[in-house]
Amino acid sequence: MNVKMAKRLALIALGLAFSACVMSGAESGTLPYPIPLSDYPKNPSLWGTLCDRVEAAPFNLFATIVFLLAIVHTFSHGVFTKLSEKYKQRTRMKVSALESGGKFYSEAQKPPVCFRAEIFHLLGEVEAIFALWLIPLFAGFWAVYGWADFTAYLNEFTFDQKKYVEPVFVVVVMFIAGTRPIIQLAGDTINVFARLFHGRVWAWWFAIMAMGPLLGSFITEPAAITICATLLVRHFYTFGPSLSFRYATIGLLFASVSAGGTLTHFAAPPVLMVAHEWGWGMPFMFMNFGWKAALAILVASFVYLLAFRKEFPIMQRRYGTSKGKGASEPRVPFWVVAVHVGFLIFTVHALHYPALFMFAFLLFLAFVGATSHFQYAAKMKNPILVGLFLAALVTHGSLQGWWIEPVLESFGHTELFFGAIFLTAFNDNAAITYLASLVPDFSDQMKYMVVAGAVAGGGLTVIANAPNPAGAAILRQYFRDGLSPLKLLAAALLPTAIISAAFYFL
Repeated sequence: MNVKMAKRLALIALGLAFSACVMSGAESGTLPYPIPLSDYPKNPSLWGTLCDRVEAAPFNLFATIVFLLAIVHTFSHGVFTKLSEKYKQRTRMKVSALESGGKFYSEAQKPPVCFRAEIFHLLGEVEAIFALWLIPLFAGFWAVYGWADFTAYLNEFTFDQKKYVEPVFVVVVMFIAGTRPIIQLAGDTINVFARLFHGRVWAWWFAIMAMGPLLGSFITEPAAITICATLLVRHFYTFGPSLSFRYATIGLLFASVSAGGTLTHFAAPPVLMVAHEWGWGMPFMFMNFGWKAALAILVASFVYLLAFRKEFPIMQRRYGTSKGKGASEPRVPFWVVAVHVGFLIFTVHALHYPALFMFAFLLFLAFVGATSHFQYAAKMKNPILVGLFLAALVTHGSLQGWWIEPVLESFGHTELFFGAIFLTAFNDNAAITYLASLVPDFSDQMKYMVVAGAVAGGGLTVIANAPNPAGAAILRQYFRDGLSPLKLLAAALLPTAIISAAFYFL
Protein backbone atom coordinates (compact mmCIF):
# COMPACT_ATOMS: atom_id res chain seq x y z
CA MET A 1 0.00 0.00 0.00
CA ASN A 2 1.49 3.35 -1.03
CA VAL A 3 1.49 6.51 1.09
CA LYS A 4 -1.22 8.25 -0.99
CA MET A 5 -3.62 5.34 -0.54
CA ALA A 6 -2.93 5.24 3.21
CA LYS A 7 -3.75 8.95 3.48
CA ARG A 8 -7.03 8.45 1.64
CA LEU A 9 -8.04 5.57 3.91
CA ALA A 10 -7.13 7.60 6.98
CA LEU A 11 -9.29 10.50 5.79
CA ILE A 12 -12.20 8.12 5.11
CA ALA A 13 -11.82 6.64 8.60
CA LEU A 14 -11.79 10.10 10.17
CA GLY A 15 -14.89 11.04 8.21
CA LEU A 16 -16.73 7.93 9.36
CA ALA A 17 -15.70 8.55 12.97
CA PHE A 18 -16.88 12.14 12.71
CA SER A 19 -20.24 11.01 11.32
CA ALA A 20 -20.61 8.48 14.12
CA CYS A 21 -19.95 11.17 16.71
CA VAL A 22 -22.58 13.39 15.12
CA MET A 23 -25.18 10.63 15.07
CA SER A 24 -24.46 9.53 18.63
CA GLY A 25 -24.59 13.13 19.81
CA ALA A 26 -27.92 13.69 18.08
CA GLU A 27 -29.40 10.78 19.99
CA SER A 28 -28.12 11.84 23.40
CA GLY A 29 -29.09 15.52 23.35
CA THR A 30 -31.21 15.47 26.52
CA LEU A 31 -29.36 17.67 29.03
CA PRO A 32 -29.96 21.41 28.45
CA TYR A 33 -27.14 23.89 28.96
CA PRO A 34 -26.55 26.54 30.12
CA ILE A 35 -28.80 26.11 33.14
CA PRO A 36 -30.86 29.26 33.86
CA LEU A 37 -29.38 31.10 36.83
CA SER A 38 -32.70 30.98 38.67
CA ASP A 39 -32.75 27.17 38.51
CA TYR A 40 -29.57 26.65 40.52
CA PRO A 41 -29.94 25.64 44.19
CA LYS A 42 -29.67 28.46 46.73
CA ASN A 43 -26.74 28.59 49.15
CA PRO A 44 -26.02 31.31 51.73
CA SER A 45 -22.26 31.38 51.08
CA LEU A 46 -20.53 32.47 47.88
CA TRP A 47 -18.13 29.53 47.86
CA GLY A 48 -20.99 27.12 48.52
CA THR A 49 -22.97 28.64 45.66
CA LEU A 50 -20.07 28.23 43.25
CA CYS A 51 -19.47 24.64 44.35
CA ASP A 52 -23.15 23.79 43.99
CA ARG A 53 -23.24 25.24 40.48
CA VAL A 54 -20.16 23.31 39.42
CA GLU A 55 -21.67 20.16 40.87
CA ALA A 56 -24.95 20.80 39.03
CA ALA A 57 -23.12 21.42 35.74
CA PRO A 58 -19.40 20.47 35.75
CA PHE A 59 -19.11 22.00 32.28
CA ASN A 60 -19.34 25.41 34.00
CA LEU A 61 -15.81 24.92 35.27
CA PHE A 62 -14.53 23.81 31.88
CA ALA A 63 -16.07 26.84 30.14
CA THR A 64 -14.46 29.20 32.66
CA ILE A 65 -11.05 27.52 32.37
CA VAL A 66 -11.21 27.93 28.57
CA PHE A 67 -12.20 31.58 29.07
CA LEU A 68 -9.29 32.20 31.45
CA LEU A 69 -6.87 30.51 29.04
CA ALA A 70 -8.13 32.84 26.29
CA ILE A 71 -7.42 35.82 28.55
CA VAL A 72 -3.91 34.54 29.32
CA HIS A 73 -3.37 33.99 25.58
CA THR A 74 -4.48 37.58 24.93
CA PHE A 75 -2.02 38.97 27.46
CA SER A 76 0.82 36.90 25.94
CA HIS A 77 0.03 37.44 22.26
CA GLY A 78 3.33 39.27 21.78
CA VAL A 79 5.24 36.02 22.25
CA PHE A 80 3.52 34.50 19.22
CA THR A 81 4.01 37.69 17.18
CA LYS A 82 7.76 37.58 17.83
CA LEU A 83 7.93 33.89 16.88
CA SER A 84 6.08 34.69 13.65
CA GLU A 85 8.56 37.44 12.79
CA LYS A 86 11.45 35.10 13.58
CA TYR A 87 10.26 32.45 11.12
CA LYS A 88 9.33 35.05 8.52
CA GLN A 89 12.85 36.45 8.72
CA ARG A 90 14.30 32.99 8.18
CA THR A 91 12.09 32.53 5.12
CA ARG A 92 13.14 35.92 3.73
CA MET A 93 16.79 34.98 4.16
CA LYS A 94 16.24 31.70 2.29
CA VAL A 95 14.47 33.51 -0.55
CA SER A 96 17.25 36.09 -0.74
CA ALA A 97 19.84 33.33 -0.92
CA LEU A 98 17.94 31.60 -3.75
CA GLU A 99 17.52 34.87 -5.66
CA SER A 100 21.20 35.68 -5.32
CA GLY A 101 21.90 32.27 -6.81
CA GLY A 102 19.83 33.06 -9.88
CA LYS A 103 16.49 31.66 -8.75
CA PHE A 104 13.55 33.98 -9.61
CA TYR A 105 9.84 33.55 -9.00
CA SER A 106 7.01 34.30 -11.41
CA GLU A 107 3.29 34.78 -10.79
CA ALA A 108 2.74 31.09 -11.43
CA GLN A 109 5.59 30.11 -9.10
CA LYS A 110 5.32 32.25 -5.98
CA PRO A 111 8.04 32.44 -3.29
CA PRO A 112 7.73 29.91 -0.47
CA VAL A 113 5.68 30.82 2.61
CA CYS A 114 6.59 29.62 6.10
CA PHE A 115 3.62 27.71 7.49
CA ARG A 116 4.82 28.05 11.09
CA ALA A 117 5.20 31.80 10.69
CA GLU A 118 1.61 32.16 9.50
CA ILE A 119 0.28 29.95 12.30
CA PHE A 120 2.11 32.00 14.94
CA HIS A 121 0.86 35.18 13.27
CA LEU A 122 -2.71 33.92 13.65
CA LEU A 123 -2.07 32.99 17.29
CA GLY A 124 -0.77 36.53 17.88
CA GLU A 125 -3.76 38.26 16.24
CA VAL A 126 -5.63 39.67 19.25
CA GLU A 127 -8.96 39.90 17.43
CA ALA A 128 -8.79 36.19 16.54
CA ILE A 129 -7.71 34.77 19.90
CA PHE A 130 -11.12 34.42 21.55
CA ALA A 131 -12.51 32.94 18.33
CA LEU A 132 -9.73 30.34 18.30
CA TRP A 133 -10.59 29.35 21.87
CA LEU A 134 -14.16 28.68 20.76
CA ILE A 135 -12.79 25.51 19.16
CA PRO A 136 -12.08 23.68 22.47
CA LEU A 137 -15.17 25.26 24.04
CA PHE A 138 -17.49 23.97 21.30
CA ALA A 139 -15.70 20.63 21.14
CA GLY A 140 -16.17 20.19 24.89
CA PHE A 141 -19.82 21.25 24.67
CA TRP A 142 -20.42 18.70 21.92
CA ALA A 143 -18.58 15.93 23.78
CA VAL A 144 -20.48 16.48 27.04
CA TYR A 145 -24.00 17.29 25.86
CA GLY A 146 -24.13 15.85 22.36
CA TRP A 147 -24.74 17.33 18.94
CA ALA A 148 -28.47 18.00 19.41
CA ASP A 149 -28.06 20.15 22.52
CA PHE A 150 -24.99 21.85 21.09
CA THR A 151 -26.77 22.93 17.92
CA ALA A 152 -29.90 23.83 19.91
CA TYR A 153 -27.79 26.13 22.09
CA LEU A 154 -26.22 27.79 19.07
CA ASN A 155 -29.62 28.26 17.46
CA GLU A 156 -31.17 29.79 20.58
CA PHE A 157 -28.11 31.88 21.33
CA THR A 158 -27.87 33.27 17.80
CA PHE A 159 -31.51 33.82 16.86
CA ASP A 160 -33.70 33.84 19.95
CA GLN A 161 -31.44 35.91 22.21
CA LYS A 162 -29.97 38.00 19.36
CA LYS A 163 -26.55 38.07 21.04
CA TYR A 164 -24.72 38.59 17.75
CA VAL A 165 -26.65 41.72 16.75
CA GLU A 166 -24.15 44.03 18.46
CA PRO A 167 -21.04 42.51 16.79
CA VAL A 168 -22.70 42.83 13.37
CA PHE A 169 -23.76 46.39 14.22
CA VAL A 170 -20.18 47.27 15.21
CA VAL A 171 -18.88 45.97 11.86
CA VAL A 172 -21.34 48.15 9.95
CA VAL A 173 -20.97 51.30 12.03
CA MET A 174 -17.18 50.99 12.13
CA PHE A 175 -17.04 50.81 8.34
CA ILE A 176 -19.35 53.81 7.89
CA ALA A 177 -17.50 55.86 10.52
CA GLY A 178 -14.18 55.15 8.83
CA THR A 179 -15.19 56.59 5.47
CA ARG A 180 -13.63 59.77 4.17
CA PRO A 181 -16.75 62.01 4.39
CA ILE A 182 -17.37 61.11 8.06
CA ILE A 183 -13.70 61.60 8.94
CA GLN A 184 -13.76 64.98 7.18
CA LEU A 185 -16.86 66.04 9.14
CA ALA A 186 -15.35 64.95 12.44
CA GLY A 187 -12.12 66.75 11.59
CA ASP A 188 -14.03 69.94 10.76
CA THR A 189 -15.90 69.75 14.05
CA ILE A 190 -12.73 69.31 16.08
CA ASN A 191 -10.94 71.92 14.00
CA VAL A 192 -13.38 74.56 15.31
CA PHE A 193 -11.81 74.15 18.75
CA ALA A 194 -8.24 73.84 17.46
CA ARG A 195 -8.54 77.14 15.57
CA LEU A 196 -9.24 78.96 18.81
CA PHE A 197 -5.59 78.23 19.63
CA HIS A 198 -4.23 78.92 16.15
CA GLY A 199 -4.31 75.27 15.12
CA ARG A 200 -1.50 74.21 17.43
CA VAL A 201 -0.69 70.49 17.74
CA TRP A 202 -1.59 70.32 21.42
CA ALA A 203 -4.98 71.94 20.68
CA TRP A 204 -5.75 69.27 18.07
CA TRP A 205 -4.76 66.49 20.45
CA PHE A 206 -6.81 67.92 23.31
CA ALA A 207 -9.83 68.42 21.06
CA ILE A 208 -9.69 64.83 19.79
CA MET A 209 -9.27 63.36 23.27
CA ALA A 210 -11.80 65.59 25.04
CA MET A 211 -14.50 66.06 22.40
CA GLY A 212 -14.24 62.86 20.36
CA PRO A 213 -15.30 60.42 23.12
CA LEU A 214 -18.32 62.60 23.99
CA LEU A 215 -19.51 62.27 20.39
CA GLY A 216 -19.96 58.60 21.21
CA SER A 217 -23.12 59.46 23.13
CA PHE A 218 -24.79 60.45 19.87
CA ILE A 219 -23.09 58.45 17.09
CA THR A 220 -22.35 55.39 19.29
CA GLU A 221 -19.04 54.47 20.89
CA PRO A 222 -17.79 52.24 18.02
CA ALA A 223 -18.20 55.15 15.59
CA ALA A 224 -16.56 57.61 18.00
CA ILE A 225 -13.52 55.45 18.70
CA THR A 226 -13.08 54.74 14.99
CA ILE A 227 -13.13 58.45 14.17
CA CYS A 228 -10.83 59.39 17.07
CA ALA A 229 -8.32 56.65 16.25
CA THR A 230 -8.28 57.60 12.57
CA LEU A 231 -7.70 61.28 13.39
CA LEU A 232 -4.93 60.35 15.85
CA VAL A 233 -3.19 58.36 13.12
CA ARG A 234 -3.44 61.19 10.61
CA HIS A 235 -2.35 63.97 12.96
CA PHE A 236 -0.01 62.30 15.48
CA TYR A 237 0.95 58.62 15.22
CA THR A 238 2.16 59.03 11.64
CA PHE A 239 4.82 61.48 12.81
CA GLY A 240 6.57 59.21 15.29
CA PRO A 241 5.80 60.39 18.84
CA SER A 242 7.47 58.60 21.73
CA LEU A 243 6.27 55.16 22.78
CA SER A 244 5.11 56.48 26.16
CA PHE A 245 3.00 59.15 24.42
CA ARG A 246 1.45 56.53 22.12
CA TYR A 247 0.49 54.30 25.04
CA ALA A 248 -0.78 57.21 27.13
CA THR A 249 -2.95 58.38 24.24
CA ILE A 250 -4.53 54.99 23.53
CA GLY A 251 -5.06 54.32 27.25
CA LEU A 252 -6.77 57.69 27.66
CA LEU A 253 -8.80 57.09 24.51
CA PHE A 254 -10.13 53.74 25.71
CA ALA A 255 -11.05 55.07 29.16
CA SER A 256 -12.64 58.24 27.77
CA VAL A 257 -14.70 56.47 25.10
CA SER A 258 -16.06 54.06 27.71
CA ALA A 259 -17.25 56.99 29.85
CA GLY A 260 -18.12 59.33 26.97
CA GLY A 261 -21.08 57.26 25.83
CA THR A 262 -23.05 57.81 29.06
CA LEU A 263 -24.65 61.14 28.16
CA THR A 264 -27.44 59.15 26.51
CA HIS A 265 -29.08 55.78 27.11
CA PHE A 266 -28.49 54.17 23.70
CA ALA A 267 -24.78 54.59 22.85
CA ALA A 268 -22.69 52.77 25.50
CA PRO A 269 -23.05 48.94 25.39
CA PRO A 270 -23.08 48.50 29.21
CA VAL A 271 -25.85 51.11 29.50
CA LEU A 272 -27.76 49.72 26.55
CA MET A 273 -27.94 46.34 28.30
CA VAL A 274 -29.88 47.70 31.29
CA ALA A 275 -31.52 50.98 30.24
CA HIS A 276 -34.82 49.44 29.14
CA GLU A 277 -34.93 46.93 32.00
CA TRP A 278 -34.30 49.56 34.68
CA GLY A 279 -36.20 52.43 33.03
CA TRP A 280 -33.18 54.68 32.50
CA GLY A 281 -33.86 57.38 29.89
CA MET A 282 -31.72 60.21 28.52
CA PRO A 283 -32.49 62.71 31.34
CA PHE A 284 -31.59 60.11 33.96
CA MET A 285 -28.33 59.24 32.22
CA PHE A 286 -27.22 62.85 31.84
CA MET A 287 -28.06 63.84 35.43
CA ASN A 288 -26.49 60.75 37.02
CA PHE A 289 -23.66 59.85 34.63
CA GLY A 290 -23.24 62.21 31.68
CA TRP A 291 -22.02 65.44 33.26
CA LYS A 292 -19.70 63.54 35.59
CA ALA A 293 -18.18 61.66 32.65
CA ALA A 294 -17.72 64.87 30.63
CA LEU A 295 -15.97 66.59 33.55
CA ALA A 296 -13.72 63.57 34.19
CA ILE A 297 -12.74 63.30 30.51
CA LEU A 298 -11.79 66.99 30.40
CA VAL A 299 -9.71 66.67 33.59
CA ALA A 300 -7.96 63.47 32.45
CA SER A 301 -7.17 64.95 29.03
CA PHE A 302 -5.79 68.12 30.62
CA VAL A 303 -3.61 66.11 33.03
CA TYR A 304 -2.12 64.09 30.16
CA LEU A 305 -1.71 67.27 28.14
CA LEU A 306 0.45 68.70 30.92
CA ALA A 307 2.33 65.43 31.40
CA PHE A 308 3.35 65.25 27.72
CA ARG A 309 3.62 68.96 26.97
CA LYS A 310 7.22 68.53 25.78
CA GLU A 311 6.13 66.12 23.05
CA PHE A 312 3.99 68.60 21.13
CA PRO A 313 6.68 71.11 20.11
CA ILE A 314 8.69 68.20 18.66
CA MET A 315 5.76 67.07 16.53
CA GLN A 316 5.00 70.69 15.62
CA ARG A 317 8.48 71.02 14.13
CA ARG A 318 8.18 67.71 12.25
CA TYR A 319 5.30 68.72 10.07
CA GLY A 320 4.87 72.43 10.61
CA THR A 321 1.14 72.72 11.34
CA SER A 322 -1.51 70.69 13.10
CA LYS A 323 -3.49 70.17 9.90
CA GLY A 324 -1.61 66.94 9.36
CA LYS A 325 -1.02 64.71 6.43
CA GLY A 326 -4.48 65.05 4.93
CA ALA A 327 -4.41 68.85 4.46
CA SER A 328 -3.93 68.58 0.68
CA GLU A 329 -6.92 66.30 0.15
CA PRO A 330 -9.75 67.82 -1.90
CA ARG A 331 -12.95 68.51 -0.02
CA VAL A 332 -15.82 66.05 -0.18
CA PRO A 333 -19.04 67.75 -1.39
CA PHE A 334 -21.60 68.57 1.27
CA TRP A 335 -24.29 66.34 -0.24
CA VAL A 336 -22.01 63.27 -0.05
CA VAL A 337 -21.26 64.02 3.60
CA ALA A 338 -24.98 64.47 4.30
CA VAL A 339 -25.81 61.07 2.77
CA HIS A 340 -23.12 59.39 4.88
CA VAL A 341 -24.45 61.05 8.03
CA GLY A 342 -27.94 59.90 7.11
CA PHE A 343 -26.82 56.29 6.76
CA LEU A 344 -24.96 56.51 10.09
CA ILE A 345 -28.00 57.93 11.88
CA PHE A 346 -30.29 55.29 10.39
CA THR A 347 -27.91 52.48 11.38
CA VAL A 348 -27.85 53.73 14.98
CA HIS A 349 -31.65 54.10 15.00
CA ALA A 350 -32.14 50.57 13.61
CA LEU A 351 -29.70 48.96 16.06
CA HIS A 352 -32.23 46.36 17.25
CA TYR A 353 -33.39 45.50 13.73
CA PRO A 354 -30.44 43.86 11.96
CA ALA A 355 -32.43 43.15 8.79
CA LEU A 356 -33.04 46.89 8.39
CA PHE A 357 -29.52 48.15 9.02
CA MET A 358 -27.97 45.37 6.92
CA PHE A 359 -30.26 46.28 4.01
CA ALA A 360 -29.27 49.93 4.48
CA PHE A 361 -25.62 48.88 4.60
CA LEU A 362 -25.91 47.21 1.19
CA LEU A 363 -27.36 50.42 -0.20
CA PHE A 364 -24.54 52.33 1.47
CA LEU A 365 -21.91 50.11 -0.19
CA ALA A 366 -23.54 50.83 -3.54
CA PHE A 367 -23.43 54.56 -2.81
CA VAL A 368 -19.76 54.34 -1.79
CA GLY A 369 -19.01 52.59 -5.07
CA ALA A 370 -20.88 55.26 -7.05
CA THR A 371 -18.93 58.04 -5.28
CA SER A 372 -15.57 56.24 -5.17
CA HIS A 373 -13.72 59.41 -6.25
CA PHE A 374 -14.73 60.93 -2.88
CA GLN A 375 -13.87 57.83 -0.84
CA TYR A 376 -10.88 56.06 0.63
CA ALA A 377 -10.21 52.53 -0.56
CA ALA A 378 -12.79 50.28 1.11
CA LYS A 379 -11.18 48.16 3.84
CA MET A 380 -13.35 45.58 5.55
CA LYS A 381 -10.59 43.59 7.28
CA ASN A 382 -10.48 45.58 10.53
CA PRO A 383 -14.27 45.84 10.98
CA ILE A 384 -14.70 42.12 10.32
CA LEU A 385 -11.91 41.17 12.74
CA VAL A 386 -13.43 43.39 15.42
CA GLY A 387 -16.84 41.83 14.83
CA LEU A 388 -15.30 38.37 15.12
CA PHE A 389 -13.64 39.37 18.38
CA LEU A 390 -16.90 40.68 19.87
CA ALA A 391 -18.94 37.68 18.72
CA ALA A 392 -16.42 35.30 20.28
CA LEU A 393 -16.23 37.36 23.48
CA VAL A 394 -20.02 37.40 23.81
CA THR A 395 -20.12 33.64 23.27
CA HIS A 396 -17.54 33.01 26.01
CA GLY A 397 -19.11 35.58 28.32
CA SER A 398 -22.57 34.03 28.04
CA LEU A 399 -21.26 30.95 29.86
CA GLN A 400 -19.66 32.88 32.74
CA GLY A 401 -22.88 33.96 34.44
CA TRP A 402 -22.74 31.01 36.84
CA TRP A 403 -19.93 32.71 38.80
CA ILE A 404 -20.28 36.41 37.90
CA GLU A 405 -23.89 36.67 39.09
CA PRO A 406 -23.32 35.35 42.65
CA VAL A 407 -20.09 37.36 42.94
CA LEU A 408 -21.93 40.58 42.10
CA GLU A 409 -24.83 39.65 44.37
CA SER A 410 -22.50 39.16 47.35
CA PHE A 411 -21.00 42.66 47.13
CA GLY A 412 -22.00 45.75 49.08
CA HIS A 413 -22.14 49.19 47.45
CA THR A 414 -18.43 49.96 47.57
CA GLU A 415 -17.39 46.39 46.84
CA LEU A 416 -19.84 46.32 43.93
CA PHE A 417 -18.31 49.45 42.40
CA PHE A 418 -14.70 48.31 42.61
CA GLY A 419 -15.63 44.71 41.90
CA ALA A 420 -17.31 45.78 38.65
CA ILE A 421 -14.15 47.70 37.69
CA PHE A 422 -12.00 44.63 38.36
CA LEU A 423 -14.30 42.19 36.56
CA THR A 424 -14.60 44.54 33.58
CA ALA A 425 -10.84 44.25 32.99
CA PHE A 426 -11.33 40.54 32.26
CA ASN A 427 -14.72 40.57 30.59
CA ASP A 428 -16.76 42.87 28.39
CA ASN A 429 -18.42 45.49 30.64
CA ALA A 430 -21.71 44.97 28.81
CA ALA A 431 -21.70 41.37 30.04
CA ILE A 432 -21.17 42.60 33.61
CA THR A 433 -24.15 44.96 33.54
CA TYR A 434 -26.32 42.41 31.72
CA LEU A 435 -25.70 39.84 34.45
CA ALA A 436 -26.37 42.51 37.07
CA SER A 437 -29.77 43.12 35.49
CA LEU A 438 -30.63 39.49 36.27
CA VAL A 439 -30.14 40.01 40.03
CA PRO A 440 -33.64 40.62 41.44
CA ASP A 441 -32.77 42.41 44.70
CA PHE A 442 -30.59 45.27 43.42
CA SER A 443 -31.43 48.67 44.92
CA ASP A 444 -31.21 51.85 42.84
CA GLN A 445 -27.86 52.67 44.46
CA MET A 446 -26.48 49.21 43.64
CA LYS A 447 -27.66 49.55 40.04
CA TYR A 448 -25.80 52.85 39.79
CA MET A 449 -22.66 51.40 41.34
CA VAL A 450 -22.40 48.39 39.04
CA VAL A 451 -22.92 50.46 35.88
CA ALA A 452 -20.56 53.19 37.09
CA GLY A 453 -17.87 50.62 37.87
CA ALA A 454 -18.32 48.82 34.55
CA VAL A 455 -18.09 52.11 32.62
CA ALA A 456 -15.11 53.38 34.66
CA GLY A 457 -13.12 50.19 34.03
CA GLY A 458 -13.83 50.05 30.31
CA GLY A 459 -10.38 51.28 29.30
CA LEU A 460 -8.19 48.92 31.31
CA THR A 461 -7.84 46.23 28.63
CA VAL A 462 -8.74 45.68 24.99
CA ILE A 463 -11.53 43.29 26.01
CA ALA A 464 -13.00 45.56 28.72
CA ASN A 465 -15.30 47.55 26.40
CA ALA A 466 -16.81 46.43 23.09
CA PRO A 467 -15.50 49.40 21.00
CA ASN A 468 -11.88 49.01 22.20
CA PRO A 469 -10.91 46.42 19.57
CA ALA A 470 -11.98 48.89 16.87
CA GLY A 471 -9.51 51.49 18.15
CA ALA A 472 -6.80 48.87 18.73
CA ALA A 473 -7.16 47.54 15.19
CA ILE A 474 -6.46 51.02 13.78
CA LEU A 475 -3.62 52.01 16.12
CA ARG A 476 -1.84 48.67 16.65
CA GLN A 477 0.38 49.14 13.58
CA TYR A 478 2.22 51.92 15.42
CA PHE A 479 3.38 49.57 18.18
CA ARG A 480 6.24 47.58 16.68
CA ASP A 481 6.09 44.70 19.16
CA GLY A 482 2.32 44.67 19.35
CA LEU A 483 0.05 46.37 21.84
CA SER A 484 1.26 45.27 25.27
CA PRO A 485 -1.68 44.58 27.64
CA LEU A 486 0.40 45.51 30.70
CA LYS A 487 1.58 48.83 29.23
CA LEU A 488 -1.96 49.58 28.11
CA LEU A 489 -3.19 48.83 31.62
CA ALA A 490 -0.57 51.17 33.10
CA ALA A 491 -1.48 53.93 30.63
CA ALA A 492 -5.18 53.66 31.44
CA LEU A 493 -4.87 53.61 35.23
CA LEU A 494 -4.77 57.39 35.75
CA PRO A 495 -7.79 58.28 33.56
CA THR A 496 -9.63 55.29 35.06
CA ALA A 497 -8.93 56.63 38.55
CA ILE A 498 -10.17 60.11 37.58
CA ILE A 499 -13.38 58.75 36.02
CA SER A 500 -13.91 56.42 39.00
CA ALA A 501 -13.52 59.32 41.44
CA ALA A 502 -16.04 61.38 39.47
CA PHE A 503 -18.63 58.58 39.50
CA TYR A 504 -18.03 57.59 43.12
CA PHE A 505 -17.74 60.97 44.90
CA LEU A 506 -19.77 63.43 42.79
